Amino acid sequence: MDSLQFDGIPEFTLAAQHRSFTAAALQLGVTSSAVGKSVTRLEKRLGIKLLHRTTRKLSLTHEGEVYLASCLRVMDELRGVEDRFHLGVAEPKGRLRVDLPAAFGRRHVAPLLIGLARQFSQLDMTLTFGERTVDMISEGIDLAVRIGDLKNDPELVARRLGEQHLVVCAAPAYLDAHPPVLQPSDLLEHDCIIGWRRGLRMAWLLKNAKGEMYEQEVRVRHELGDGEMMLRATLEGCGLCQLPIWLVAEHLSDGTLVTVLDHCAGATMPIHVIWPQTRYIQPKVRVVVDALLAMAEDQAQLFGAG
Repeated sequence: MDSLQFDGIPEFTLAAQHRSFTAAALQLGVTSSAVGKSVTRLEKRLGIKLLHRTTRKLSLTHEGEVYLASCLRVMDELRGVEDRFHLGVAEPKGRLRVDLPAAFGRRHVAPLLIGLARQFSQLDMTLTFGERTVDMISEGIDLAVRIGDLKNDPELVARRLGEQHLVVCAAPAYLDAHPPVLQPSDLLEHDCIIGWRRGLRMAWLLKNAKGEMYEQEVRVRHELGDGEMMLRATLEGCGLCQLPIWLVAEHLSDGTLVTVLDHCAGATMPIHVIWPQTRYIQPKVRVVVDALLAMAEDQAQLFGAG
């Protein structure tokens, strides 16, 4: 492999992270002019512009953001391999960016990750929460937990953690004030609360008489972009909602929520942990994957196996 292929990468990554040629130069022990020239040669070789330059600061172009994420990932992998050679088993360290589904992530995954960060002093966390589908490679995400079917993506590795079971429920006050919900088509006559996501179809997953899942159209009254708020609105009597059992179990037990359409409920959605495909899985990724798999085994009810 041509060694020139790596020329300018250290200068670019430092300049991009510090938003300054001068700061990168101080760290590398060279002049800021030398750093700028190295980045310019790198851009010329790639045929793309990586940095916007102004008299005050540097900023990344879109292509620069994608390239920086790839460079940092490769450099982390190299450091991880070196650590493994030096220490036998490398301790997880460095910054780990994890993207999580909002309600499930906050309730069940984030506490585990914070515990790992406390256990490993050199492991730094960046956690984001949301329901949108992210491009892990271009956005520099090391690990994600996803609920729902995954697309077949050869750039990603997935391990199944379990599944969440869905029920249709409402507050007793709502059910007392509205006609009974006896069959799926009744959902077209009721106030329904759904999760908001761009392009999301206004339908719920139900099972037919053969046990096959299908999408049932519903009449939407409220669209909320957060699972906790969907639960709150349901508890307040704003309508019917399809929610996972892990989120509503305590409310079903104490009677503040009641299920309907039990004969056609029971739809499930898989839960996976996913990460970018690499030849060598970094210790910081491995320790989280192992912890999530252990949690899924220990908390079988949470992950749909109990």
